[in-house]
Amino acid sequence: MADFGAVSAKAKRYEKAMASFLRDIVAIPSESGQERRVIQRIGAELKRMRAYDRIWTDPMGNLLARIGRGRRLIAIDAHVDTVGLGDPAEWRHDPYRGKVVKRVIYGRGAGDQKGAIPGMVYAGRILKELGLVGNDFTLLLAFTVQEEDCDGLCWQYMVRESGIRPECVVVTDSTNCQVLRGQRGRMEIGVTTTGRSCHGSMPHRGVNAVYKLAGVIREIERLNGRLKSDAFLGKGTVTVSYVDCQTPSRCAVPNGAFAHLDRRLTTGETKASALREVKAAVRRAGVDAKVEVLRYAVPSYTGLTYETEKYFPTWCAAEDDPHIQAAAATYRGLFGRRPKVGRWTFSTNAVSIAGMFGIPCVGFGPAEESVAHTVNDRVPIDHLTRSAAFYAAFPGVYCRAKG
Repeated sequence: MADFGAVSAKAKRYEKAMASFLRDIVAIPSESGQERRVIQRIGAELKRMRAYDRIWTDPMGNLLARIGRGRRLIAIDAHVDTVGLGDPAEWRHDPYRGKVVKRVIYGRGAGDQKGAIPGMVYAGRILKELGLVGNDFTLLLAFTVQEEDCDGLCWQYMVRESGIRPECVVVTDSTNCQVLRGQRGRMEIGVTTTGRSCHGSMPHRGVNAVYKLAGVIREIERLNGRLKSDAFLGKGTVTVSYVDCQTPSRCAVPNGAFAHLDRRLTTGETKASALREVKAAVRRAGVDAKVEVLRYAVPSYTGLTYETEKYFPTWCAAEDDPHIQAAAATYRGLFGRRPKVGRWTFSTNAVSIAGMFGIPCVGFGPAEESVAHTVNDRVPIDHLTRSAAFYAAFPGVYCRAKG
């Protein structure tokens, strides 16, 4: 069992080094599919620790590091990719500088979610220096790619193709240093209407696919208000997030139109039920339309394409599950108070880890969820220290709790 005081002291000792490392990786642009340079920088830091038994990159480009010799595999996951900048003029601080203001680091990915990476990397060093690495467990760090484009795809690859199946995974997407135990699932649905094109000066000769789609969009807006709610995970939602049309000219009636739906699934909602609801909305609009679950088939930075359906299941652990109790015990031991155990609003890699494969997950990571994808993307430096301590202490607490 970890000495919580010693672990916390070590994490505090490395706070300055972790902040410097985070500023380095924030300065490296790493949108989905373009993570090579940041993976290389993280790999160099892992090697510098001289703590890890093996460091390697898989064919998809995920960076993995292993420490310990136990048969019980505990994993900690962070995605290294970020979304784009949006309008650069809206940023108060240079998004690729990692500026420090009042002990807060700003920049794209500082909160979502490169801020967890220093704590993960230095956790291995803390374990090594405190002699907490042995035969009780093996700790696997996973620095994963393409999460922003397709959350959980990296773990689909790792479980199915590499045979990696941990006993438990700590997911480090932003939790504001609180313990989280679930999230809504999500899916991406396409609705396509077909019309008949003609010259724009004679619209009565054609059938406007955009007008047909407009009726569907109104029904989707109404559908959102009728979706189920769960006391813990919250309400299911659906929104139109993108619209496009096919037309031979800007002076022609469109012969095709497409709407992309972002559907968030709460407890009790499934892929089949969500599709039925959208098809019913189409019928209420009085039009014919194609309704389908979309697919993702975009190469990673290594060139590997690992195609998947864009359906990512809901998951929720019980508060008395052993891994949630171990996380709460770790929190109490390190920070001297009970955590308020909550859930994410957004989606994480756990949609695959827990949702698809049933591998127990618990969330603990730095930064507020609300800063993700904003021009205020940031993380307090104190959160780096807290995360490093938690990631170093949790595996021992978990293994002890599980006997």
